[in-house]
Amino acid sequence: MSAPTVRRRRLGAKLRGLRGTRTLDEVAASSGGRFVTSKLSRIETAKSAAKAKDIEDLLDIYAELGEDVTDELRAALIALTGEGGQRGWWHSYRGVIAPAYEDLISLEAEAASFSAWGLGAIPGLLQTGEYAREIIRATAISEEFEAHIDALVEVRLARQAVLTRENPLVLRAIVAEGTLRSSSTVEGMMRDQLGRLLAMGKRPNVSVQVVPSDAPLHVGQVGSFVVLGFGPHADLDVVHTEGLSTALSYIEEREQVATYREAWQRLTSVALSAEASADLIAEFRKNA
Repeated sequence: MSAPTVRRRRLGAKLRGLRGTRTLDEVAASSGGRFVTSKLSRIETAKSAAKAKDIEDLLDIYAELGEDVTDELRAALIALTGEGGQRGWWHSYRGVIAPAYEDLISLEAEAASFSAWGLGAIPGLLQTGEYAREIIRATAISEEFEAHIDALVEVRLARQAVLTRENPLVLRAIVAEGTLRSSSTVEGMMRDQLGRLLAMGKRPNVSVQVVPSDAPLHVGQVGSFVVLGFGPHADLDVVHTEGLSTALSYIEEREQVATYREAWQRLTSVALSAEASADLIAEFRKNA
């Protein structure tokens, strides 16, 4: 049995919400033989991967039971099965990227918004190739990891297609001023990276703000994080954080996700406006 993924857990949580006060036995009895209680339990607890057809049938049952099953909700839950579209490009990098990283990429592909706080580094979706290479190399903690740097850079750059696709991801990035001051032995690296921030910040779906170094103490000083939003389906939202010992980790409980949303909003109150941030980035770029 494969380990539950973030997508499967989010799917199970949404289905539990639709079931409401009904028991699994009651839903199985309403299915006309399409489901047994044990199968419903495995889907809800993410112990087995649900097929798209199973979710279609289950949503039909909930609609018949009076639940509000919109076309939008149906599409969102089918997407979480991983069968709603073509095989993701990232599957060709299996063996190089960890399952938790695959989760992040697949979630980015389906998310509507990406609210990122970068305490020590510029968010990956806004990195240039050279900056990405330097950051990956600097944080590599094993020889095996270092051996895959080229592939990991490719993956990071390929992820950025979500910003320029049809119906692009909305990226709202807030970064600490210190990230703009980074130095490198690679000539021109930071100048190019700051130029990319300025260029991307002009896109209608991207905003970049900077928290100045003289800002008062704030909630972002506990570490970087990202809130992945799924539009009207806030109960599908998920937070991811990153660290040396834990790699990628996810926060999925609704109350905790709400806490991170509030933290991100608080960061906007200590950050410079997008316009003032662009001026500051441009000033740093002149001296990079």
